[in-house]
Amino acid sequence: MSDASQQDTPDIDAVENYLKSLQDSICEALEKEDGWEKFREDLWDRDGGGGGRTRVLDRGRHLEKAGVNFSHVQGDRLPPSATATRPELADRKFRAMGVSLVIHPKSPMAPTAHANIRFFVAQRDGSPDVWWFGGGFDLTPYYGFEEDAVHWHRTAEAACRPFGEDVYPRYKKACDEYFFIKHRNENRGIGGLFFDDVNEAGFDRSFAFARSVGDHFLAAYLPILRKRKQEPFGGRERDFQLYRRGRYVEFNLVYDRGTLFGLQSGGRIESILMSLPPMAKWVYDWNPEPGSPEEKLVTEFLRPRDWLQ
Repeated sequence: MSDASQQDTPDIDAVENYLKSLQDSICEALEKEDGWEKFREDLWDRDGGGGGRTRVLDRGRHLEKAGVNFSHVQGDRLPPSATATRPELADRKFRAMGVSLVIHPKSPMAPTAHANIRFFVAQRDGSPDVWWFGGGFDLTPYYGFEEDAVHWHRTAEAACRPFGEDVYPRYKKACDEYFFIKHRNENRGIGGLFFDDVNEAGFDRSFAFARSVGDHFLAAYLPILRKRKQEPFGGRERDFQLYRRGRYVEFNLVYDRGTLFGLQSGGRIESILMSLPPMAKWVYDWNPEPGSPEEKLVTEFLRPRDWLQ
């Protein structure tokens, strides 16, 4: 982080208003795409300060579960998950707000998608506030379609392009490295974008970048969902989807910083764990059949690739 960037005064109200409107637009689009169920909304308050609104769509026609959360919380001390790379901030008060979402489609042919945009302010009496943006989006397919992966990454690159030629490659690499299940020695999905500690360009440009990522999510995901949501599938594909969802659960509960932040900061447990799929399974020592679509996913998609070539 750059000290010079902290001379900017962040417009916290503008960030909050944008995040709420992003939540609204994504929920509206997903309800239209499902064509059956609506989001249930829970408004909640946090004992330590702040609160949020959790929206979950269950048992839809095409969406088995989708959750889109907004939260704005504060506390007396940043949790360890937020200061692991910045220990100098460990004794500061904080404000944190963000939108976090996960979409688990019913069809195994349609991928799971995750996105979040978050904003932190670390505060200490007598010192300037330290603020930063983080977030990104990533895709977790169960069956690999190269054209879907290319579209996803082209849209991610388009979100980054106005901010420099090096931005997409840097945050694409960070995403591949972050969404890696170390104990399985495999990537969770095909990646996308992952950024943190964004503030060096000043508030206005940093906020513009965060908005660009948030605004490109639907453009990245909806064409894939529309293409795959009604494709036929059978018991074999469903079993594989549930098996791969187990990997999703493992990552979220063991490594995910957002989950850890929520747990360490005393957040609302139903909202924190809404990202988990409604059903998953674990199979002992499973190995894909040679030459099968399931093997293709593991060998060709669940490893870092340059999808723009």
